[in-house]
Amino acid sequence: MAAAWQDVVRDAAAVREAAAVAVDAALLAGVLMRTGEQPNASDVVNYAPFTLLPSAVPRALFEQAYAVQQDFNLLVDAVSQNREFLEQTLASTIKVDDFTARLFRIYKQVLEEGLAQTVFLGINRSDYMFDCGLEGTAALRQIEINTIAASFGGLTSRTADVHRLVLKVLGKSEEASQLLPNNPAKGLALGIAKAWELYGSQRAVVMFLVEEVQRNIFDQRCIENELWNRNIRVVRKRFRDVFEQGSLDASRRLYMDGQEVAVVYYREGYVPQVYDEQNWEARLLLERSRAVKCPDIATQLAGTKKVQQELSRQGTLEKLLPGHPEAIARIRATFAGLYSLDEGEEGDRIAATAIADPDRFVLKPQREGGGNNLYGEELRDVLEKIKDSPERTSYILMDKIKPQPALNYLLRAHSPLQVSECISELGIFGVYVRQGRELVLNQAAGHLLRTKAIEHADGGVAAGVAVLDTPFLV
Repeated sequence: MAAAWQDVVRDAAAVREAAAVAVDAALLAGVLMRTGEQPNASDVVNYAPFTLLPSAVPRALFEQAYAVQQDFNLLVDAVSQNREFLEQTLASTIKVDDFTARLFRIYKQVLEEGLAQTVFLGINRSDYMFDCGLEGTAALRQIEINTIAASFGGLTSRTADVHRLVLKVLGKSEEASQLLPNNPAKGLALGIAKAWELYGSQRAVVMFLVEEVQRNIFDQRCIENELWNRNIRVVRKRFRDVFEQGSLDASRRLYMDGQEVAVVYYREGYVPQVYDEQNWEARLLLERSRAVKCPDIATQLAGTKKVQQELSRQGTLEKLLPGHPEAIARIRATFAGLYSLDEGEEGDRIAATAIADPDRFVLKPQREGGGNNLYGEELRDVLEKIKDSPERTSYILMDKIKPQPALNYLLRAHSPLQVSECISELGIFGVYVRQGRELVLNQAAGHLLRTKAIEHADGGVAAGVAVLDTPFLV
């Protein structure tokens, strides 16, 4: 916790008053989620979980994360266009990971048929922690890059206002004025609007591809409303709607219910559980279409953990981004240690090292959505089981990052108000649009800070572990 909050964090009466104000402010500002009991109904809602106080973030690391985001946009786009790199990198993974293999089959099928899509839209979020390591000097370390359904750009656009009010209530008006403006919803909508415009049909709609269970609808509505404000029509559909109502014409234009679709913005489709045979067919139909997919399947594959690990290998960035030495240096400066578990001597050695000292590492499968990583004894048990099996190639190993904990209050509906030791994760949203070979938009679009109690090793806000936060730069 920043020294600025030390005087209030232990003042029980001040904290109780501030928490009551904070909850009402969150409801007023629209920092909302549907309830677990009624996840598809908006007539009963509650505030999304958030911290009582903004969390201290080192200014230099915050600025470093923003400065490298356009480079990461460039890199993700380059990976998505490099068939040879994706084929080589994922060769071992697709033998043992059915989900990645299924995505890869669609990717190859669409390429062999010839891409109908000419405009490409990337919305990603690069996530970092502040590693204090042995020396105690904090360093920015990338956890992962999310290339599909990167969430909370909407709700985090509204969270800073709540924290501003809380600080004022606690007598800290000057600190309140130092909280940065932040509106990822606007930045993400700008990218979608640009892709819609380049698609070139005023009548065409933007389709949000959404989950069957939609607790986090208000986060999406923030972006949706920005598009309506630009007079861009938005429809919300699920995979099964695409299967039942979707069709392509002779030019491979996508139609839903007779409406042409310009952009498909995925907020679904990143975990195996959502796909049955009908949904795989729907995904193939979408990928074959001319519509701008965000992400297209190549960009989803570019976000796999195996690609992340391969990017850290010496010489890989130079091949993917020739002529960009400064960008490569900025990207590489954020990498944590990443290790391959492919079959062979190198993989054997890394697996043995992790089994001997599991607390040094995180074991990551090729999955998005939080709550999938393995730590400590669980990591050791899984690696012991699969160390001599090809199955281990569906994972990568990463150095465990050791951030400095700080005290805060995590406000959750129906939970007691108590102080917790917490750690934070900073995400920077990036958006880019490419038409043919030309990058027409490339920018950072805002930030997301999520904070959780130190007893939780893994999991984000949607997974019910982390809560929304606001950075206070120190």
